[in-house]
Amino acid sequence: MAEGIRFDSRVAIDLQPTRPKPDRLVKSRMPSDTTTPAKTTATGATAGLFTDDARTTRCVWCQATPFYRNYHDSEWGFPVADERRLFEKICLEGFQAGLSWLTILNKRETFRSAFASFDAEQVARFDEHDVKRLLGDAGIVRHAGKIASTINNAKRVIELRREFGSLGAYVWRLEPDAASRPERITQEAVKTMSSSPESVALSKDLKKRGWTFVGPTTLYAFMQAMGLVNDHLEGCASREAALAARVAFTPPQQRL
Repeated sequence: MAEGIRFDSRVAIDLQPTRPKPDRLVKSRMPSDTTTPAKTTATGATAGLFTDDARTTRCVWCQATPFYRNYHDSEWGFPVADERRLFEKICLEGFQAGLSWLTILNKRETFRSAFASFDAEQVARFDEHDVKRLLGDAGIVRHAGKIASTINNAKRVIELRREFGSLGAYVWRLEPDAASRPERITQEAVKTMSSSPESVALSKDLKKRGWTFVGPTTLYAFMQAMGLVNDHLEGCASREAALAARVAFTPPQQRL
């Protein structure tokens, strides 16, 4: 499990919880299922879980398709250090705004092709011709502001690398201490966690550094997906696998 939040003495990040303003309250950005109701558990309550015909129990949000279930089983909540995957996830969370994550996931390979596999150095060099190309690509979300944000954020990744060595070293400093997490990860607990003190702090710091489309809720969804937190529900077959992956994982270290 996490050893706690790691800080560099040169960087001050405020981790005091921030109370959201009433008009800013939002529900969790955890991937959602909008198809059929979940099968009930043995106790008769769905509890955010469903059990398939092979008697594998999973978080209900992945019920829609086998592709979604595979993403849930093998990616979501498992720790990631790879630079491209971390940058990709931040970008795609930005593109998701107003859409379902399954919509974005179904387009992910096209996004990768369009954005040079989310190689930050290549994306940072995109010019007006690339923007025109992207706006004409029906396989991605053609939103001028989000495209511009991705190019901008690629440049900011390069700046972070100069200071911290890698994007991974930067974000993994803000892995929450296990003691700050709910004792049990249930559907009700997750519903209250649309953001966290760490995602708020990460959002504030990235915005100061010039990043865009990096609100606290977006970044909490990023932390869920990249394994900085494990929000697979109690009873989900993937929860223990994600916990074991975190035990075996060594977070990237900041360059001194």
